[in-house]
Amino acid sequence: MSTTTAAAPAAKEKVDCVVIGAGVVGIAVARELALKGREVLVLDSGPTFGTGTSSRNSEVIHAGIYYPLNSLKVKAIFCVRGRELLYKYCSEHEVPHKQIGKLIVATRPLEIPKLNDLMKRGTANGVHGLRMLEGFEAMKMEPELQCVKALLSPASGIVDSHSLMLSLVGEAENHGTTFSYNTSVIGGHLEGNCMNVHISESKNLRNWNGVSLLQPELTLIPKLVVNSAGLSAPALAKRFIGLDNVFIPPAYYARGCYFSLANTKVAPFKHLIYPIPEDGGLGVHVTLDLDGQIKFGPDVEWIDGIDDTLSFLNRFDYSVNANRAERFYPEIRKYYPDLRDGSLQPSYAGIRPKLSGPRQSPIDFIIQGEDTHGVPGLVNLFGIESPGLTSSMAIAEYVAAKFLR
Repeated sequence: MSTTTAAAPAAKEKVDCVVIGAGVVGIAVARELALKGREVLVLDSGPTFGTGTSSRNSEVIHAGIYYPLNSLKVKAIFCVRGRELLYKYCSEHEVPHKQIGKLIVATRPLEIPKLNDLMKRGTANGVHGLRMLEGFEAMKMEPELQCVKALLSPASGIVDSHSLMLSLVGEAENHGTTFSYNTSVIGGHLEGNCMNVHISESKNLRNWNGVSLLQPELTLIPKLVVNSAGLSAPALAKRFIGLDNVFIPPAYYARGCYFSLANTKVAPFKHLIYPIPEDGGLGVHVTLDLDGQIKFGPDVEWIDGIDDTLSFLNRFDYSVNANRAERFYPEIRKYYPDLRDGSLQPSYAGIRPKLSGPRQSPIDFIIQGEDTHGVPGLVNLFGIESPGLTSSMAIAEYVAAKFLR
C-alpha cells in the first residue's frame, strides 16, 4: 500500500507593487513607482538584472523617426518622450552616453522615396533637426560611406545600457525597492479583486518537464502587478488564471546577430549608419560603442518552434553562427564598399519579442490594464522591442500615471 503526500499549501504574503522582469523597462517602472512612494518588489528569474533583451541590443538612443503616428502611435510618442527623459537622466546621473547622430542612407535611387517618407514621418513625430543630405554631403561627413542620399538625425545617440540599468537599480533601491533574483513567477490566479502571483525559485524549474503542475512556494497578493517579462510576457500571461486569453497577443521571435569589426585600428565611421528598414527590423546597421568599437547588425532570423514552455523558461538560443557573416558582407558593402573579407567576427545575438510575424505589418507596443482586460491591478507590457530601451523611462512614467491607485 502506497501513500502520497500532498504538497503543503504555499505561504501567502500581501505586498504593494510587484514588477515581473528586471530588464531596463521593468527597472524603470520599479524606480518610477518607488519615486511615487510605493513599496516595490522586482522579481526576475535570472541571476541579476538585464540578462535578456536589455543586454543584447544595439544600445542606440533612437530619435523617433520610424514609427508612423497613425499605426505605431505608442512607439512614436514613447520614443520621442523617452529620448528626452533618457538624455536628461544620463546627463544628471553621469551614465556614459553620447549624442553622435545617425545617417539613414539610400544606396540606390529606388530607395529615395522611402527616405523622404522617413523624413516626413520623423517630422510629424516631433523629431527636431532632421536634414536631408545629398550623397556627396553625407560622404564628406563619412568618407568610407557610399550612398546617393542620406537623412541626418542629430538627436540619435548611444548609451551604455548596463550602466544605465545599474543606475536605475541603485536609485530604485535607495527608494526602498527590493530586487529578488533567481525568482520565477510561474503563474497566478484571480482571487477577489486581486491577481495572486505564484512564486518559485528558478532552480526548481531546471528539470521541469513542461507538463506537470508547478507548485508555488510562495503566493504574493499585490495591489499592482506589472508583467514586464519581455520575451516571456505573453507566455506568462497565459498562466494567469482569470485573465481571458483573448487579450494575450500571439508571440513571434526574431533573432538578430551582431558581428564586430576586427583588425581595425581606426573606426571607419563616427556616426550611426542605418540602411532603409527591412521586414522585421531596421536593417544591418553600423553602431558604435562608447569606446569607438564598431559592430554591424542585427539581421532578422525568424525563429520557429518556440512553444510557451521554452518562452516561459526563457530558454532561447543566443549563439552566433559564424557562417551568417556571409549574408552580412553583401548587405554592409551596399553602404561600406571597402569592407575587407575576413574582417567580421561573431559578437553576440539578441531576440526581439515581436507581436507580428514575417511579412506582417508591425504592431505597436501593448500596454494593457484593467480598462482593457478587466483584471484589477494587472498591467501587461507586450511586444516591447525596439525602441524599448529608448522608451523605457516614458513607459515607466505612463504606467505610474495611469495605473497607480
